[in-house]
Amino acid sequence: MNLLTQVLHLVGSGAIAYITARNLRDRRTRPALLAGFQLAESGSVPFLEALSQRAASEGDAWLAEKLAQHAEDERRHGQIFAHALKQLNKQVIDFKATQERAMQDKQREGQATDRRRSPFFDAYYKGYSREDLAPDRIDWIVFFASTHILELDAHKDFIHMANTLPDTDAASLNLKKGLLSIAQDEQGHAAYLLEAMERCLPYAEVITLVDDWRTRKVDALLAMVNRLLEKGGKFPSMARDGIPTEMSDAIDERSEEQPRLVTA
Repeated sequence: MNLLTQVLHLVGSGAIAYITARNLRDRRTRPALLAGFQLAESGSVPFLEALSQRAASEGDAWLAEKLAQHAEDERRHGQIFAHALKQLNKQVIDFKATQERAMQDKQREGQATDRRRSPFFDAYYKGYSREDLAPDRIDWIVFFASTHILELDAHKDFIHMANTLPDTDAASLNLKKGLLSIAQDEQGHAAYLLEAMERCLPYAEVITLVDDWRTRKVDALLAMVNRLLEKGGKFPSMARDGIPTEMSDAIDERSEEQPRLVTA
């Protein structure tokens, strides 16, 4: 990674860290951030499970097991964020239904519907179509390298966010412990993905791949920062009032199995 990329990485990462920390500490903006995290973590579970099944069908038992554990970790992360929302008397919106209503409104008004990915993922996976990234088609090396960078940085980001939270109230204290637990998992994910690359490629090629995807991440971060600045540093609201009974029951049951997530 050249010097310019390193500098841009620090600038982009610093800007995102500041914005997320500010939104996390503010009780008014915390629900939107937590809901976004819950959707992202829970949303990755079917993808990882499909990849695990693919690896098993290809005879790679080691990778299949790692991916299955990764999926289970992401499921638990989603439950941690759901629990944090529950403590704020919030829940994730019905994102699919909201998206469908928005598309219907646009169609009624004669507007073209927009199904683009976020500016971050547009930049990060530039040159790859949705079909290229489907679990039954994605190139294993692309998955290993791109996800390694995301998991490695997520480990650091969640630790930073945890350290910005106060210890003065139960909701913040529980969330801090949950974030540190998630960060530990993300570190493990980054490690197995790096090992997966090293099982397939010479070390020099692995280093080159990691640098290439680090550069992509820098570009993606800058695109994300620009979008957030346009919106005044606010994340789109994906939370609404209330607690879904079926989700709260599942979270309460799971919290008993995960002592690192302290219940209020």
